[in-house]
Amino acid sequence: MRDFIRQQVLPHYGVDAEKVTISPLGNGHINQTYLVRSANHEFVLQQINTDVFEQPQYLIQNAVVVSQHLQKQVEQGHYQLDVVHPIATLQQSYAVDLGDKGYWRAIGYLSNSHTIEVVSEPKHASVAANAFGHFAAALSSLNPNEVIDVIPDFLNLPFRIAQLQQAVEQDKCQRLEGCQQWVDLILTQQSLFDELAQIEKQLPLRICHNDTKINNMLFDKRDMSSMAIIDLDTCMKGYLMYDFGDMVRAFCSPEEEDSTSLEKVIARPNIIAAASESYINALEGIITPLEKRSLWLGIKVMALMLGCRFLTDHINGDVYFSIHRDHHNLDRAANQLTIFKSLLAQEAILKPLFE
Repeated sequence: MRDFIRQQVLPHYGVDAEKVTISPLGNGHINQTYLVRSANHEFVLQQINTDVFEQPQYLIQNAVVVSQHLQKQVEQGHYQLDVVHPIATLQQSYAVDLGDKGYWRAIGYLSNSHTIEVVSEPKHASVAANAFGHFAAALSSLNPNEVIDVIPDFLNLPFRIAQLQQAVEQDKCQRLEGCQQWVDLILTQQSLFDELAQIEKQLPLRICHNDTKINNMLFDKRDMSSMAIIDLDTCMKGYLMYDFGDMVRAFCSPEEEDSTSLEKVIARPNIIAAASESYINALEGIITPLEKRSLWLGIKVMALMLGCRFLTDHINGDVYFSIHRDHHNLDRAANQLTIFKSLLAQEAILKPLFE
C-alpha cells in the first residue's frame, strides 16, 4: 500500500514521494488512515471507505464548510481550539478520486498532538467534554442545512432496531444462539424507545459531530490541555443529546471499547459528573433546559445504539466494522451493553445531574 500511495496519490499533492515516511495512524473502524512525514511538513492521508460513505464528495464538502466556519469563529475570538483544515491538491480539489483504486483526501496534522483511548481520571473527561461542548457552541451559529447527511439514519434508533430484527430473522451466519441474551436486552427497552420518540419532537436541530469518542479530541501532549476536535466525517444535523451521549458512553468505562473483562466495565459516576458539568458550562446561553434534561437519555440511547450496531454486524457476518479477531463485534456489543446496564443501575444518582 505504501508504494501505491507514493506512486498514485502523493503526486496529486506535489509531494516528493521518495522523501517521505508513511505510517498507519489511529485505530478507526471505517477509513484507512496514514501519517505522511517529510523534512518540511507532515499531514494525514485517508482512504475513504466508500461502502460506508457512498457519496464521499459530500463528506469532503461538509468538512470544508465546517472547518471554514470554525476558522471564522477563531478569527472573531469565539473559538479557542485549533482547526484541522482539509488540504487541497495541485488541482485545487479537496479529494483524489482514483475510481476502484480508492477515494483519498489529505488533512492537516498538528504537531505535539496526543490522543488517549481510555479516560483514566475526571480531569481528562472534563477537558475533553469542555472541548466538545465548545465545538458544539461554535457550530450553533451555522445553519444546519449547510451540511449534508452523509449517512442517512446514522443515529436513528428505530432504524437500528429494525436492522437488528432483520439480522435476527435471517441469522444467515447461524450466530444468533451465541448472543440471544444481548438481543433480548435490546428488544425489551420499549419504554426507552417511547421516551426518545417523544422528546426528539421537541429538541432544536443542530450541527453535531456525531462521533465524539475520546480519541477524536486531541490533547496537547505538552500539558494535556485540549488542542482540537478532529474527524469531521460524520458532522451532520442532529441533537446535542446524541453527541453528549456518545461522548460519555465512550468516556465512562475504565476499559477499552472491545474489552472482554466485562466485570470491569462500568459507568463511572465521577467521570460522568465531570463530563456533564464541563459540557453544559461550555454551552451556557445556547443549550435549552429541555436539551439539558435530554442529555441523560442520550447517554443511555448511545450505549444501547452502538451495542445494537455491533451486535447486528456480528450476526450479519462482520460486514461493516473492521474486526481483528473472531467474535470481535460481539465483544464490542457485550461491552457497550454492559455499560448500558450499569447506567440503568445507577439512574437514581446520575439522572439528577441533568435536571
